[in-house]
Amino acid sequence: MGSLLLTGCQQSDSAKEQKDERPEVLTTFTVLADLARNVAGDRLRVRSIVKPGAEIHGYQPTPSDLEQAVDADLIVENGLGLELWFKRFTSSVNHVPTVTLSDGMQPLLIEEDVYAGKPNPHAWMSPKRTMAYVDRLVDAFSRLDPEGADAYLRNGNAYKEKLRQLDQALTKSLSEIPKQRRMLVSCEGAFSYLAQDYGLEEAYLWPVNAESQATPRRMTKLIDTIRQRNVPTIFCESTVSDKAQREVAAASGANFGGIFYVDSLSGENGPAPTLLDLQQHNVEMLVKGLSSPVP
Repeated sequence: MGSLLLTGCQQSDSAKEQKDERPEVLTTFTVLADLARNVAGDRLRVRSIVKPGAEIHGYQPTPSDLEQAVDADLIVENGLGLELWFKRFTSSVNHVPTVTLSDGMQPLLIEEDVYAGKPNPHAWMSPKRTMAYVDRLVDAFSRLDPEGADAYLRNGNAYKEKLRQLDQALTKSLSEIPKQRRMLVSCEGAFSYLAQDYGLEEAYLWPVNAESQATPRRMTKLIDTIRQRNVPTIFCESTVSDKAQREVAAASGANFGGIFYVDSLSGENGPAPTLLDLQQHNVEMLVKGLSSPVP
């Protein structure tokens, strides 16, 4: 009897150790990993290089990241200059095909400082633009795994329907805010696509988190904007310090409304474990903040 039990345990352990033979997709950061998983279903393994809570702009790849990339069947990046470290990273794994989700998209350009004329990379912040990301994932996964093409198309269409529902909800909730109050103030200029698509204006401390320097000139300019527009509430992002923005709130008289999620999802128990949750969380905070009385 003992030998039978031992054999059973050995078989169970062996089964657990069997290699997952599904193609592996490696994304640059957690937001894209969530998108990829929704399109892939259970046909692909999806992992993110950058972990939840980490800042994508200035990320420094580790040796273990490179090991993961060597074994990947497809690498997924955002593009538009977001992953400045990515080309150096992939130079050692140039045999792995890469899909850039922003390819073919007309970018919005940054208008400020040394970044003037460069594309704003945060297109996934608008549900309307995210639909194009989904289409590119469906195409890329269908080339990687032709037998799963129908499944990827079904998954992609189902996810885009969720994005359409969110788009309709956002349009309705944001339209209820008086036009003169539709000013989104954050630390990073990451909301340009959301602002353009949903009738908002945008102001911020710095164009991209790669810089994240709140100079006295920028702080003074933002404080003046908040006062002139009677902005009731301002925000910051989860991957940078909110100290400077809290100082802006105190100096301008605005409320500090809390933390947006942009470049990273939260953990599973946080407010933004998925991209849909991230977008919903941000807009709920924004609507609540801009609907508050001016302090």
